[in-house]
Amino acid sequence: MSTSKFDIGIVGGGVSGLHLALALVNDAYFKDYKIALFEKGPKTENDKTWSFWEDGKGKWDKLIYKAWSKGKIYAQNQKVDLQLNPYSYKMLRSIDFYTYAYQQLENASNVEVIYEAVVDISEHENLVHISTSESEYTSKLVFNSRIPDFNTIKNQADFTLLQHFKGWFIKTKKATFDPSEFTMMDYRYKDGDLTSFVYVLPVSENIALVEYTYFTPELVEDKTYDEFLKKYIQDQYTTDEYEIIDQEKGIIPMSNYNFDENHTEKIIQIGTAGGWVKASSGYSFKNAEKKAQKIVKNLKDNISPIHKLSHPKYKHYDTLFLNVLYENNHLGEKVFYKLYAKNNIQTLLRFLDEETNYVEDLSIIKSLTSIKFINAFFNHLFK
Repeated sequence: MSTSKFDIGIVGGGVSGLHLALALVNDAYFKDYKIALFEKGPKTENDKTWSFWEDGKGKWDKLIYKAWSKGKIYAQNQKVDLQLNPYSYKMLRSIDFYTYAYQQLENASNVEVIYEAVVDISEHENLVHISTSESEYTSKLVFNSRIPDFNTIKNQADFTLLQHFKGWFIKTKKATFDPSEFTMMDYRYKDGDLTSFVYVLPVSENIALVEYTYFTPELVEDKTYDEFLKKYIQDQYTTDEYEIIDQEKGIIPMSNYNFDENHTEKIIQIGTAGGWVKASSGYSFKNAEKKAQKIVKNLKDNISPIHKLSHPKYKHYDTLFLNVLYENNHLGEKVFYKLYAKNNIQTLLRFLDEETNYVEDLSIIKSLTSIKFINAFFNHLFK
């Protein structure tokens, strides 16, 4: 394709941009649309690991690296066993998703993948103008995943927490892990009173992702993650005989910032830039897939792409969690313990997937039995 004029432009070839591009390509309605995906360069590395729960078989099972039907949480000096059936917790390496998605797009006759860094997006003369490091393009509609300046988010939001983490894929010399069970949260090694925990995804008896995670307003030094990871591995697996075969590190803003204010008629924000990351948990993969499918439906119905893209009640719930953990970060361990220990796990997963009714919602909120949560719940519910 030689033209620089498109019907739909997607800026950013990460998880949100790829989900949207695939949803468009796989719908015959858009077969005559000229679509461009802009990404600064080919995705050749496994830069992150996505995990999500799913009921039964799923669309991405052929790419899943590992799945578990049971897990556990350590909090408040208790162990909580998680029997997920019929759900399973699935682990997907980003490189496997990238490879599959880009192959699909490069084989589509109406899609052009443009490996150029986008430096500016502007709207005038009824078109969106996309400036890259090498050229100029126009599109009738653009979906943009470039994240706003973090200080803007922090200054304009009531509450902004950071989910920040560092994980090691380690390989041990001897059989060390139980690959049938994952650890969602282990608070036995938390950093003082901060909401911090260890997350373990055992791939085999010798290989596991061991990750140290914070939900806090501020970051920590890189060496802090390393110290906790070393101590955890040494204490829990009684070994120093391991090698780090891969690493991942990330920062996910979890905020009640009003991302919708950044939309225009022809420039729609997606992904983290559009508030697609679940504000109370940081989960993104399945959330991005659902929102991409909703956008495609809206386009086919000839209505605004963002029509009913988010349910207001779940925004209130997310703000509730952010409010309490921002003001009282030391409550994190207790909050998550009550969520998982006092609720049916299948109902809780549906709640986190934004699929519950008000009766189920209230039951989950009530399980927290904290005056701070009850007050925050009603304050935000009726705003």
